Amino acid sequence: MALKKESDLKKLLAYAGKYRYLTIGSWILSAISAWVALIPFYYIWKIIDGLLSVEPQFDQAIGLANYGWRAVGFALLSMLIYVVALMCSHIAAFHVQAQIRIKTMNHITTLPLGFLDHEGSGKIRKIVNESSEMTENYLAHQLPDKAVAIATPIGLLVLLLAFDWRLGLLSLLPVVLAFAIMSRMTGKKMKEKMAEYQNALENMSNEAVEYVRGIPVVKTFGQTIFSFKRFRQSIEQYQKWVIAYTEDFRGIMVLYTTCINAVFAVLIAATFVIGGSNDKSFLLNLLFYIIITPIITVTLNKILYTSENQLIVSDALSRIESITRRQPLEEATQPKNPKGTALVFKEVSFQYEKGEKLAVDHINMTIQEGEHVAFVGPSGGGKTTLANLITRFFDVTSGEIIVGGVNIKEIALEKLMDTISFVFQDSKLLKMSIYDNVRMGKPNASREEVMLALKNAQCQDIIDKMPQGIDTIIGSKGTYVSGGEAQRLSIARAMLKDAPILILDEATAFADPDNEVKVQAAFAQLAKDKTLIMIAHRLSTVTSVDRIYVLEEGQIKESGNHQSLLQNHGLYEHMWQAYQESAKWHMGNEVKA
Repeated sequence: MALKKESDLKKLLAYAGKYRYLTIGSWILSAISAWVALIPFYYIWKIIDGLLSVEPQFDQAIGLANYGWRAVGFALLSMLIYVVALMCSHIAAFHVQAQIRIKTMNHITTLPLGFLDHEGSGKIRKIVNESSEMTENYLAHQLPDKAVAIATPIGLLVLLLAFDWRLGLLSLLPVVLAFAIMSRMTGKKMKEKMAEYQNALENMSNEAVEYVRGIPVVKTFGQTIFSFKRFRQSIEQYQKWVIAYTEDFRGIMVLYTTCINAVFAVLIAATFVIGGSNDKSFLLNLLFYIIITPIITVTLNKILYTSENQLIVSDALSRIESITRRQPLEEATQPKNPKGTALVFKEVSFQYEKGEKLAVDHINMTIQEGEHVAFVGPSGGGKTTLANLITRFFDVTSGEIIVGGVNIKEIALEKLMDTISFVFQDSKLLKMSIYDNVRMGKPNASREEVMLALKNAQCQDIIDKMPQGIDTIIGSKGTYVSGGEAQRLSIARAMLKDAPILILDEATAFADPDNEVKVQAAFAQLAKDKTLIMIAHRLSTVTSVDRIYVLEEGQIKESGNHQSLLQNHGLYEHMWQAYQESAKWHMGNEVKA
Protein backbone atom coordinates (compact mmCIF):
# COMPACT_ATOMS: atom_id res chain seq x y z
CA MET A 1 0.00 0.00 0.00
CA ALA A 2 1.42 3.38 -1.03
CA LEU A 3 2.15 5.81 1.77
CA LYS A 4 0.05 8.97 1.80
CA LYS A 5 2.14 11.94 0.73
CA GLU A 6 2.66 14.49 3.48
CA SER A 7 0.97 17.80 2.64
CA ASP A 8 3.02 20.95 2.12
CA LEU A 9 1.19 22.66 4.97
CA LYS A 10 2.05 19.84 7.36
CA LYS A 11 5.72 20.14 6.34
CA LEU A 12 5.68 23.87 7.03
CA LEU A 13 4.00 23.41 10.41
CA ALA A 14 6.70 20.89 11.31
CA TYR A 15 9.28 23.66 10.82
CA ALA A 16 7.09 26.06 12.86
CA GLY A 17 7.36 24.01 16.07
CA LYS A 18 5.59 25.76 18.95
CA TYR A 19 4.83 28.70 16.61
CA ARG A 20 2.32 26.55 14.72
CA TYR A 21 -0.35 27.74 17.16
CA LEU A 22 0.23 31.32 15.99
CA THR A 23 -0.25 30.14 12.40
CA ILE A 24 -3.53 28.38 13.27
CA GLY A 25 -4.61 31.42 15.29
CA SER A 26 -3.97 33.68 12.30
CA TRP A 27 -6.34 31.58 10.16
CA ILE A 28 -9.11 31.74 12.76
CA LEU A 29 -8.71 35.49 13.24
CA SER A 30 -8.60 36.06 9.47
CA ALA A 31 -11.86 34.13 9.02
CA ILE A 32 -13.50 36.12 11.82
CA SER A 33 -12.31 39.39 10.25
CA ALA A 34 -13.84 38.30 6.92
CA TRP A 35 -17.24 37.73 8.52
CA VAL A 36 -17.08 40.95 10.53
CA ALA A 37 -16.20 42.80 7.28
CA LEU A 38 -19.57 41.72 5.82
CA ILE A 39 -21.63 43.25 8.65
CA PRO A 40 -21.25 46.83 7.32
CA PHE A 41 -23.06 45.73 4.15
CA TYR A 42 -26.13 44.89 6.26
CA TYR A 43 -26.12 48.45 7.60
CA ILE A 44 -25.72 49.76 4.04
CA TRP A 45 -28.86 47.79 3.16
CA LYS A 46 -30.60 49.39 6.14
CA ILE A 47 -29.55 52.85 4.92
CA ILE A 48 -30.87 52.15 1.40
CA ASP A 49 -34.10 50.75 2.88
CA GLY A 50 -34.52 53.87 5.00
CA LEU A 51 -34.06 56.14 2.00
CA LEU A 52 -36.39 54.22 -0.32
CA SER A 53 -39.10 54.06 2.33
CA VAL A 54 -39.37 57.88 2.49
CA GLU A 55 -38.48 58.87 -1.07
CA PRO A 56 -38.80 61.48 -2.37
CA GLN A 57 -38.79 63.14 1.13
CA PHE A 58 -35.28 61.94 1.96
CA ASP A 59 -34.90 64.47 4.75
CA GLN A 60 -37.48 62.51 6.78
CA ALA A 61 -35.25 59.44 6.94
CA ILE A 62 -34.16 58.64 10.51
CA GLY A 63 -31.34 56.57 12.00
CA LEU A 64 -29.13 56.82 8.91
CA ALA A 65 -26.17 58.31 10.79
CA ASN A 66 -26.46 55.61 13.44
CA TYR A 67 -26.35 52.90 10.75
CA GLY A 68 -23.41 54.65 9.09
CA TRP A 69 -21.35 54.80 12.28
CA ARG A 70 -22.10 51.15 13.01
CA ALA A 71 -20.88 50.24 9.52
CA VAL A 72 -17.67 52.22 10.09
CA GLY A 73 -17.20 50.62 13.52
CA PHE A 74 -17.49 47.07 12.22
CA ALA A 75 -15.18 47.90 9.28
CA LEU A 76 -12.55 49.19 11.70
CA LEU A 77 -13.02 46.16 13.95
CA SER A 78 -12.52 43.86 10.96
CA MET A 79 -9.28 45.66 10.05
CA LEU A 80 -8.03 45.44 13.64
CA ILE A 81 -8.71 41.70 13.84
CA TYR A 82 -6.96 41.17 10.49
CA VAL A 83 -3.89 43.15 11.63
CA VAL A 84 -3.63 40.93 14.72
CA ALA A 85 -3.96 37.87 12.46
CA LEU A 86 -1.11 39.13 10.26
CA MET A 87 1.08 39.77 13.30
CA CYS A 88 0.61 36.15 14.38
CA SER A 89 1.24 34.80 10.88
CA HIS A 90 4.39 36.91 10.38
CA ILE A 91 5.98 35.81 13.66
CA ALA A 92 5.39 32.17 12.74
CA ALA A 93 6.49 32.70 9.11
CA PHE A 94 9.80 34.32 10.07
CA HIS A 95 10.53 31.42 12.41
CA VAL A 96 9.73 28.87 9.69
CA GLN A 97 11.96 30.67 7.17
CA ALA A 98 14.84 30.77 9.66
CA GLN A 99 14.42 27.09 10.57
CA ILE A 100 14.35 26.03 6.91
CA ARG A 101 17.60 27.90 6.23
CA ILE A 102 19.29 26.64 9.39
CA LYS A 103 18.30 23.00 8.85
CA THR A 104 19.15 23.09 5.14
CA MET A 105 22.57 24.67 5.75
CA ASN A 106 23.28 22.24 8.60
CA HIS A 107 22.46 19.37 6.26
CA ILE A 108 24.69 20.80 3.52
CA THR A 109 27.62 20.70 5.97
CA THR A 110 27.11 16.91 6.27
CA LEU A 111 27.18 16.32 2.50
CA PRO A 112 30.32 15.48 0.51
CA LEU A 113 32.50 18.57 0.01
CA GLY A 114 32.17 18.33 -3.77
CA PHE A 115 28.40 18.86 -3.60
CA LEU A 116 28.53 22.67 -3.77
CA ASP A 117 31.10 22.67 -6.55
CA HIS A 118 29.17 20.16 -8.63
CA GLU A 119 25.70 21.71 -8.16
CA GLY A 120 26.86 25.32 -8.53
CA SER A 121 26.85 27.97 -5.82
CA GLY A 122 24.25 30.07 -7.68
CA LYS A 123 21.76 27.20 -7.69
CA ILE A 124 22.30 26.33 -4.02
CA ARG A 125 22.05 30.00 -2.99
CA LYS A 126 18.75 30.35 -4.83
CA ILE A 127 17.31 27.22 -3.23
CA VAL A 128 18.37 28.11 0.32
CA ASN A 129 17.51 31.83 0.17
CA GLU A 130 14.70 32.27 -2.32
CA SER A 131 12.82 29.01 -1.70
CA SER A 132 12.72 29.68 2.04
CA GLU A 133 11.64 33.26 1.30
CA MET A 134 8.70 31.93 -0.71
CA THR A 135 7.50 29.92 2.30
CA GLU A 136 7.68 33.07 4.45
CA ASN A 137 5.49 35.04 2.04
CA TYR A 138 3.04 32.14 1.80
CA LEU A 139 2.65 31.70 5.56
CA ALA A 140 2.68 35.41 6.41
CA HIS A 141 0.29 36.66 3.71
CA GLN A 142 -1.17 33.98 1.45
CA LEU A 143 -2.56 31.61 4.10
CA PRO A 144 -4.38 34.38 6.04
CA ASP A 145 -5.73 35.61 2.69
CA LYS A 146 -6.80 32.07 1.89
CA ALA A 147 -8.69 31.88 5.19
CA VAL A 148 -10.41 35.15 4.27
CA ALA A 149 -11.14 33.85 0.76
CA ILE A 150 -12.75 30.68 2.17
CA ALA A 151 -14.71 32.43 4.95
CA THR A 152 -15.99 35.27 2.77
CA PRO A 153 -18.04 33.10 0.33
CA ILE A 154 -19.69 31.34 3.28
CA GLY A 155 -20.81 34.70 4.69
CA LEU A 156 -21.69 35.97 1.21
CA LEU A 157 -23.83 32.90 0.54
CA VAL A 158 -25.90 33.70 3.60
CA LEU A 159 -26.29 37.36 2.56
CA LEU A 160 -27.02 36.55 -1.10
CA LEU A 161 -29.82 34.11 -0.22
CA ALA A 162 -31.20 36.00 2.78
CA PHE A 163 -32.58 39.06 0.97
CA ASP A 164 -33.69 37.67 -2.40
CA TRP A 165 -32.90 34.06 -3.15
CA ARG A 166 -33.61 34.54 -6.84
CA LEU A 167 -31.02 37.32 -7.23
CA GLY A 168 -28.68 35.32 -5.04
CA LEU A 169 -28.80 32.26 -7.28
CA LEU A 170 -28.38 34.39 -10.42
CA SER A 171 -25.30 36.01 -8.83
CA LEU A 172 -23.82 32.60 -8.19
CA LEU A 173 -24.10 31.34 -11.81
CA PRO A 174 -21.07 33.24 -13.23
CA VAL A 175 -19.21 32.53 -9.99
CA VAL A 176 -19.62 28.77 -10.40
CA LEU A 177 -18.49 28.99 -14.03
CA ALA A 178 -15.45 31.13 -13.06
CA PHE A 179 -14.57 28.69 -10.28
CA ALA A 180 -14.66 25.78 -12.74
CA ILE A 181 -12.31 27.67 -15.09
CA MET A 182 -10.03 28.48 -12.15
CA SER A 183 -9.82 24.80 -11.20
CA ARG A 184 -8.65 24.04 -14.73
CA MET A 185 -5.98 26.77 -14.54
CA THR A 186 -4.61 25.69 -11.16
CA GLY A 187 -4.51 21.96 -11.82
CA LYS A 188 -1.72 19.56 -12.73
CA LYS A 189 -0.73 21.56 -15.80
CA MET A 190 -0.13 24.70 -13.75
CA LYS A 191 1.97 22.71 -11.25
CA GLU A 192 4.16 21.46 -14.09
CA LYS A 193 4.46 25.01 -15.47
CA MET A 194 5.51 26.34 -12.06
CA ALA A 195 8.27 23.71 -11.83
CA GLU A 196 9.46 24.65 -15.33
CA TYR A 197 9.42 28.34 -14.39
CA GLN A 198 11.52 27.78 -11.26
CA ASN A 199 13.93 25.55 -13.23
CA ALA A 200 14.41 28.31 -15.80
CA LEU A 201 15.04 30.91 -13.07
CA GLU A 202 17.37 28.57 -11.18
CA ASN A 203 19.40 27.80 -14.30
CA MET A 204 19.65 31.48 -15.24
CA SER A 205 20.70 32.41 -11.67
CA ASN A 206 23.40 29.75 -11.61
CA GLU A 207 24.79 30.75 -15.01
CA ALA A 208 24.73 34.43 -14.00
CA VAL A 209 26.94 33.66 -10.98
CA GLU A 210 29.37 31.75 -13.19
CA TYR A 211 29.39 34.63 -15.70
CA VAL A 212 30.18 37.20 -12.99
CA ARG A 213 33.05 35.01 -11.84
CA GLY A 214 34.37 34.93 -15.39
CA ILE A 215 34.24 38.70 -15.97
CA PRO A 216 38.06 39.05 -15.65
CA VAL A 217 38.46 36.63 -18.56
CA VAL A 218 35.76 38.42 -20.58
CA LYS A 219 37.41 41.81 -20.11
CA THR A 220 40.93 40.50 -20.70
CA PHE A 221 40.06 39.01 -24.08
CA GLY A 222 37.56 41.66 -25.13
CA GLN A 223 34.61 39.28 -25.20
CA THR A 224 30.93 40.00 -24.60
CA ILE A 225 28.17 38.30 -22.68
CA PHE A 226 27.50 36.18 -25.76
CA SER A 227 30.86 34.45 -25.37
CA PHE A 228 29.27 32.60 -22.43
CA LYS A 229 27.06 30.24 -24.40
CA ARG A 230 25.38 28.63 -21.41
CA PHE A 231 24.42 32.00 -19.90
CA ARG A 232 23.09 33.24 -23.21
CA GLN A 233 21.16 30.00 -23.76
CA SER A 234 19.65 30.18 -20.26
CA ILE A 235 18.35 33.71 -20.98
CA GLU A 236 16.97 32.71 -24.37
CA GLN A 237 15.30 29.60 -22.94
CA TYR A 238 13.69 31.67 -20.19
CA GLN A 239 12.41 34.17 -22.77
CA LYS A 240 10.91 31.43 -24.95
CA TRP A 241 9.31 29.77 -21.94
CA VAL A 242 7.67 32.98 -20.65
CA ILE A 243 6.23 33.84 -24.08
CA ALA A 244 4.92 30.29 -24.60
CA TYR A 245 3.44 30.21 -21.08
CA THR A 246 1.66 33.55 -21.60
CA GLU A 247 0.20 32.47 -24.92
CA ASP A 248 -0.87 29.11 -23.47
CA PHE A 249 -2.93 30.66 -20.66
CA ARG A 250 -4.08 33.82 -22.46
CA GLY A 251 -7.42 32.46 -23.71
CA ILE A 252 -8.50 30.76 -20.50
CA MET A 253 -7.49 33.80 -18.42
CA VAL A 254 -9.63 36.09 -20.60
CA LEU A 255 -12.58 33.72 -20.17
CA TYR A 256 -12.08 33.61 -16.38
CA THR A 257 -11.84 37.41 -16.10
CA THR A 258 -15.02 37.80 -18.19
CA CYS A 259 -16.96 35.42 -15.94
CA ILE A 260 -15.97 36.95 -12.61
CA ASN A 261 -16.92 40.40 -13.89
CA ALA A 262 -20.23 39.23 -15.39
CA VAL A 263 -22.17 39.22 -12.10
CA PHE A 264 -23.21 42.85 -12.54
CA ALA A 265 -24.45 42.19 -16.08
CA VAL A 266 -26.50 39.20 -14.87
CA LEU A 267 -28.13 41.32 -12.16
CA ILE A 268 -29.08 44.04 -14.65
CA ALA A 269 -30.61 41.39 -16.92
CA ALA A 270 -32.57 40.11 -13.92
CA THR A 271 -34.56 43.34 -13.75
CA PHE A 272 -36.28 42.37 -17.01
CA VAL A 273 -36.99 38.78 -15.93
CA ILE A 274 -37.98 38.67 -12.26
CA GLY A 275 -38.55 42.26 -11.19
CA GLY A 276 -39.53 45.76 -12.16
CA SER A 277 -38.42 49.29 -11.51
CA ASN A 278 -41.68 50.06 -9.65
CA ASP A 279 -41.15 47.30 -7.06
CA LYS A 280 -39.37 49.09 -4.20
CA SER A 281 -38.49 45.85 -2.40
CA PHE A 282 -36.92 44.39 -5.54
CA LEU A 283 -35.10 47.66 -6.28
CA LEU A 284 -33.74 47.74 -2.71
CA ASN A 285 -32.36 44.20 -3.01
CA LEU A 286 -31.03 44.86 -6.51
CA LEU A 287 -29.08 47.90 -5.34
CA PHE A 288 -27.75 45.91 -2.40
CA TYR A 289 -26.62 43.05 -4.63
CA ILE A 290 -24.95 45.46 -7.07
CA ILE A 291 -22.97 46.88 -4.14
CA ILE A 292 -22.00 43.57 -2.55
CA THR A 293 -21.29 41.33 -5.56
CA PRO A 294 -17.92 42.95 -6.44
CA ILE A 295 -16.65 41.22 -3.29
CA ILE A 296 -17.12 37.95 -5.19
CA THR A 297 -14.64 39.09 -7.85
CA VAL A 298 -12.07 40.10 -5.24
CA THR A 299 -12.55 36.83 -3.35
CA LEU A 300 -12.16 34.64 -6.44
CA ASN A 301 -8.99 36.49 -7.44
CA LYS A 302 -7.61 35.90 -3.95
CA ILE A 303 -8.36 32.19 -4.26
CA LEU A 304 -6.72 32.10 -7.71
CA TYR A 305 -3.50 33.81 -6.59
CA THR A 306 -3.41 31.81 -3.37
CA SER A 307 -3.67 28.59 -5.38
CA GLU A 308 -0.87 29.80 -7.65
CA ASN A 309 1.30 30.65 -4.64
CA GLN A 310 0.53 27.26 -3.14
CA LEU A 311 2.02 25.67 -6.26
CA ILE A 312 5.07 27.92 -5.95
CA VAL A 313 5.55 26.91 -2.30
CA SER A 314 5.09 23.26 -3.19
CA ASP A 315 7.84 23.60 -5.78
CA ALA A 316 10.04 25.53 -3.29
CA LEU A 317 9.68 22.77 -0.67
CA SER A 318 10.45 20.18 -3.33
CA ARG A 319 13.70 22.00 -4.15
CA ILE A 320 14.65 22.28 -0.48
CA GLU A 321 13.98 18.56 -0.12
CA SER A 322 16.21 17.91 -3.15
CA ILE A 323 19.02 18.96 -0.79
CA THR A 324 17.76 17.59 2.54
CA ARG A 325 16.97 14.19 1.00
CA ARG A 326 20.56 13.75 -0.11
CA GLN A 327 22.41 11.21 1.93
CA PRO A 328 25.07 12.77 4.19
CA LEU A 329 28.65 11.63 3.92
CA GLU A 330 28.87 8.21 5.50
CA GLU A 331 30.77 8.30 8.78
CA ALA A 332 32.47 5.34 10.39
CA THR A 333 30.60 3.91 13.37
CA GLN A 334 33.84 2.46 14.76
CA PRO A 335 36.56 4.70 13.29
CA LYS A 336 40.09 3.42 12.79
CA ASN A 337 43.33 5.38 12.75
CA PRO A 338 45.63 5.03 9.74
CA LYS A 339 49.17 3.81 10.33
CA GLY A 340 51.35 5.84 8.01
CA THR A 341 50.44 7.73 4.85
CA ALA A 342 50.76 5.15 2.08
CA LEU A 343 47.90 5.47 -0.42
CA VAL A 344 46.40 2.49 -2.24
CA PHE A 345 43.70 2.66 -4.94
CA LYS A 346 41.87 -0.62 -5.55
CA GLU A 347 39.63 -0.77 -8.62
CA VAL A 348 38.46 2.81 -7.94
CA SER A 349 35.68 4.09 -10.21
CA PHE A 350 33.55 7.19 -9.96
CA GLN A 351 30.70 8.66 -11.98
CA TYR A 352 29.18 12.08 -11.40
CA GLU A 353 25.46 12.17 -10.66
CA LYS A 354 24.49 13.38 -14.14
CA GLY A 355 27.55 12.07 -15.93
CA GLU A 356 27.14 9.85 -18.97
CA LYS A 357 30.33 7.89 -18.35
CA LEU A 358 32.83 7.13 -15.61
CA ALA A 359 35.02 10.10 -14.68
CA VAL A 360 37.48 7.66 -13.07
CA ASP A 361 37.55 4.14 -14.48
CA HIS A 362 38.95 1.21 -12.42
CA ILE A 363 42.09 2.89 -11.12
CA ASN A 364 44.71 0.74 -9.38
CA MET A 365 47.64 2.62 -7.89
CA THR A 366 49.98 2.60 -4.91
CA ILE A 367 51.70 5.73 -3.56
CA GLN A 368 54.29 4.92 -0.94
CA GLU A 369 54.71 6.94 2.25
CA GLY A 370 56.85 10.02 1.58
CA GLU A 371 56.68 9.51 -2.20
CA HIS A 372 56.18 12.52 -4.48
CA VAL A 373 53.89 11.84 -7.45
CA ALA A 374 52.17 13.89 -10.12
CA PHE A 375 48.91 13.47 -12.05
CA VAL A 376 49.13 14.87 -15.58
CA GLY A 377 47.12 14.46 -18.75
CA PRO A 378 44.59 16.14 -21.01
CA SER A 379 41.78 18.20 -19.50
CA GLY A 380 38.88 16.04 -18.37
CA GLY A 381 41.15 13.05 -17.84
CA GLY A 382 40.17 12.60 -14.18
CA LYS A 383 43.15 14.17 -12.38
CA THR A 384 41.24 16.49 -10.05
CA THR A 385 38.44 13.97 -9.60
CA LEU A 386 40.95 11.39 -8.39
CA ALA A 387 42.39 13.88 -5.89
CA ASN A 388 38.88 14.82 -4.72
CA LEU A 389 38.13 11.17 -3.99
CA ILE A 390 41.13 10.98 -1.64
CA THR A 391 39.74 13.83 0.46
CA ARG A 392 36.17 12.48 0.21
CA PHE A 393 34.90 15.52 -1.64
CA PHE A 394 32.99 12.69 -3.29
CA ASP A 395 32.76 9.03 -2.36
CA VAL A 396 33.85 6.39 -4.85
CA THR A 397 31.18 4.71 -6.92
CA SER A 398 33.03 1.41 -6.60
CA GLY A 399 36.36 0.15 -5.30
CA GLU A 400 38.18 1.56 -2.29
CA ILE A 401 40.90 4.03 -1.33
CA ILE A 402 43.17 3.01 1.53
CA VAL A 403 45.27 5.40 3.62
CA GLY A 404 47.76 3.88 6.06
CA GLY A 405 46.13 0.47 5.73
CA VAL A 406 42.59 1.76 6.46
CA ASN A 407 39.74 2.40 4.03
CA ILE A 408 39.11 6.16 4.09
CA LYS A 409 35.41 5.47 4.83
CA GLU A 410 36.51 3.87 8.10
CA ILE A 411 38.54 6.89 9.16
CA ALA A 412 36.78 9.60 11.19
CA LEU A 413 36.23 12.66 8.98
CA GLU A 414 38.04 14.92 11.41
CA LYS A 415 41.01 12.57 11.44
CA LEU A 416 41.01 12.32 7.63
CA MET A 417 41.01 16.14 7.34
CA ASP A 418 43.92 16.27 9.80
CA THR A 419 45.80 13.77 7.63
CA ILE A 420 45.38 15.60 4.30
CA SER A 421 46.09 19.18 3.23
CA PHE A 422 44.73 20.47 -0.07
CA VAL A 423 46.03 23.59 -1.86
CA PHE A 424 43.51 24.49 -4.55
CA GLN A 425 44.04 26.02 -7.96
CA ASP A 426 41.76 28.92 -6.97
CA SER A 427 42.76 29.72 -3.40
CA LYS A 428 39.91 30.70 -1.10
CA LEU A 429 40.53 33.55 1.34
CA LEU A 430 37.78 34.91 3.56
CA LYS A 431 37.11 38.53 4.47
CA MET A 432 39.10 38.45 7.68
CA SER A 433 42.65 39.24 8.74
CA ILE A 434 45.64 37.48 7.20
CA TYR A 435 46.32 36.07 10.65
CA ASP A 436 42.83 34.55 10.96
CA ASN A 437 42.90 33.25 7.37
CA VAL A 438 46.14 31.36 7.98
CA ARG A 439 45.13 30.26 11.49
CA MET A 440 42.18 28.33 10.00
CA GLY A 441 44.73 25.59 9.25
CA LYS A 442 45.25 25.11 12.99
CA PRO A 443 42.70 26.99 15.13
CA ASN A 444 44.69 26.60 18.37
CA ALA A 445 47.97 27.85 16.86
CA SER A 446 49.89 30.63 18.59
CA ARG A 447 50.78 33.92 16.89
CA GLU A 448 54.42 32.78 16.71
CA GLU A 449 53.43 29.59 14.85
CA VAL A 450 51.38 31.61 12.36
CA MET A 451 54.29 33.99 11.76
CA LEU A 452 56.67 31.07 11.18
CA ALA A 453 54.28 29.50 8.66
CA LEU A 454 54.00 32.81 6.81
CA LYS A 455 57.78 33.14 6.74
CA ASN A 456 58.28 29.61 5.41
CA ALA A 457 55.62 30.24 2.76
CA GLN A 458 57.58 33.25 1.44
CA CYS A 459 54.87 35.69 2.55
CA GLN A 460 57.00 38.33 4.29
CA ASP A 461 56.75 40.76 1.36
CA ILE A 462 52.95 40.50 1.48
CA ILE A 463 52.86 41.30 5.20
CA ASP A 464 55.31 44.19 4.84
CA LYS A 465 53.13 46.08 2.35
CA MET A 466 49.91 45.66 4.35
CA PRO A 467 48.83 48.66 6.48
CA GLN A 468 48.25 46.56 9.64
CA GLY A 469 50.60 43.69 8.81
CA ILE A 470 49.12 40.26 9.50
CA ASP A 471 46.14 41.92 11.20
CA THR A 472 45.06 43.55 7.92
CA ILE A 473 41.58 42.41 6.85
CA ILE A 474 41.64 41.19 3.27
CA GLY A 475 38.97 42.90 1.16
CA SER A 476 38.56 45.92 3.46
CA LYS A 477 39.11 49.46 2.13
CA GLY A 478 40.46 48.19 -1.17
CA THR A 479 43.00 45.84 0.44
CA TYR A 480 43.34 42.84 -1.86
CA VAL A 481 46.01 40.32 -2.82
CA SER A 482 46.93 38.94 -6.23
CA GLY A 483 46.31 35.34 -7.28
CA GLY A 484 49.92 34.37 -6.61
CA GLU A 485 49.89 36.09 -3.20
CA ALA A 486 46.64 34.34 -2.28
CA GLN A 487 48.31 31.08 -3.25
CA ARG A 488 51.24 31.70 -0.91
CA LEU A 489 48.87 32.56 1.96
CA SER A 490 47.04 29.28 1.30
CA ILE A 491 50.38 27.47 1.43
CA ALA A 492 51.08 29.14 4.79
CA ARG A 493 47.74 27.78 6.00
CA ALA A 494 48.70 24.29 4.81
CA MET A 495 52.13 24.62 6.45
CA LEU A 496 50.50 25.52 9.76
CA LYS A 497 48.20 22.51 9.47
CA ASP A 498 51.26 20.31 8.77
CA ALA A 499 49.28 17.30 7.50
CA PRO A 500 51.38 14.30 6.38
CA ILE A 501 49.63 14.04 2.97
CA LEU A 502 49.67 17.07 0.68
CA ILE A 503 47.65 17.55 -2.52
CA LEU A 504 48.47 20.47 -4.83
CA ASP A 505 45.86 21.07 -7.52
CA GLU A 506 47.30 23.36 -10.24
CA ALA A 507 48.67 25.45 -7.40
CA THR A 508 50.75 27.75 -9.63
CA ALA A 509 48.03 28.40 -12.19
CA PHE A 510 47.45 32.05 -11.20
CA ALA A 511 51.02 32.94 -10.26
CA ASP A 512 53.02 35.47 -12.25
CA PRO A 513 56.75 34.68 -12.87
CA ASP A 514 57.91 36.51 -9.72
CA ASN A 515 55.26 34.87 -7.56
CA GLU A 516 55.86 31.47 -9.13
CA VAL A 517 59.49 31.45 -7.95
CA LYS A 518 58.34 32.18 -4.41
CA VAL A 519 55.46 29.68 -4.64
CA GLN A 520 57.83 26.93 -5.79
CA ALA A 521 60.21 27.76 -2.93
CA ALA A 522 57.26 27.55 -0.53
CA PHE A 523 56.24 24.20 -2.03
CA ALA A 524 59.74 22.83 -1.51
CA GLN A 525 59.54 23.76 2.18
CA LEU A 526 55.97 22.51 2.53
CA ALA A 527 56.56 19.12 0.86
CA LYS A 528 59.47 18.06 3.09
CA ASP A 529 58.91 14.62 4.65
CA LYS A 530 55.36 14.45 3.23
CA THR A 531 53.49 12.25 0.79
CA LEU A 532 52.93 14.65 -2.10
CA ILE A 533 50.41 14.51 -4.95
CA MET A 534 50.67 17.24 -7.59
CA ILE A 535 48.15 17.97 -10.34
CA ALA A 536 49.79 20.05 -13.06
CA HIS A 537 49.53 21.25 -16.64
CA ARG A 538 52.96 22.91 -16.54
CA LEU A 539 55.05 19.80 -17.04
CA SER A 540 58.22 21.64 -16.02
CA THR A 541 56.97 21.59 -12.41
CA VAL A 542 56.79 17.76 -12.20
CA THR A 543 60.05 16.64 -13.80
CA SER A 544 61.68 15.94 -10.43
CA VAL A 545 58.90 13.90 -8.77
CA ASP A 546 59.36 10.19 -8.04
CA ARG A 547 56.53 9.04 -10.31
CA ILE A 548 54.24 10.59 -12.88
CA TYR A 549 50.81 9.13 -13.64
CA VAL A 550 49.41 10.08 -17.04
CA LEU A 551 45.60 10.03 -17.02
CA GLU A 552 43.29 10.13 -20.01
CA GLU A 553 39.53 9.46 -20.09
CA GLY A 554 39.60 8.38 -16.44
CA GLN A 555 42.30 5.74 -16.87
CA ILE A 556 46.04 5.54 -16.19
CA LYS A 557 47.67 5.37 -19.60
CA GLU A 558 51.30 5.56 -18.45
CA SER A 559 53.36 5.84 -15.27
CA GLY A 560 57.02 6.33 -14.45
CA ASN A 561 59.52 9.11 -13.87
CA HIS A 562 60.14 11.92 -16.34
CA GLN A 563 63.00 10.22 -18.22
CA SER A 564 61.41 6.79 -18.50
CA LEU A 565 58.16 8.26 -19.83
CA LEU A 566 60.01 10.22 -22.50
CA GLN A 567 61.70 6.98 -23.59
CA ASN A 568 58.30 5.24 -23.87
CA HIS A 569 57.38 7.54 -26.79
CA GLY A 570 53.77 7.64 -25.61
CA LEU A 571 51.24 10.24 -24.54
CA TYR A 572 53.58 11.90 -22.04
CA GLU A 573 56.29 12.44 -24.66
CA HIS A 574 53.71 14.01 -26.98
CA MET A 575 52.53 16.31 -24.17
CA TRP A 576 56.13 17.24 -23.29
CA GLN A 577 56.94 18.17 -26.88
CA ALA A 578 53.78 20.29 -27.12
CA TYR A 579 54.71 21.98 -23.85
CA GLN A 580 58.24 22.71 -25.07
CA GLU A 581 56.90 24.19 -28.32
CA SER A 582 54.48 26.46 -26.42
CA ALA A 583 57.34 27.60 -24.14
CA LYS A 584 59.51 28.46 -27.19
CA TRP A 585 56.63 30.37 -28.78
CA HIS A 586 56.08 32.31 -25.57
CA MET A 587 59.78 33.15 -25.22
CA GLY A 588 59.96 34.16 -28.88
CA ASN A 589 57.10 36.62 -28.45
CA GLU A 590 58.77 38.09 -25.36
CA VAL A 591 62.02 38.65 -27.32
CA LYS A 592 60.12 40.37 -30.17
CA ALA A 593 58.29 42.54 -27.68
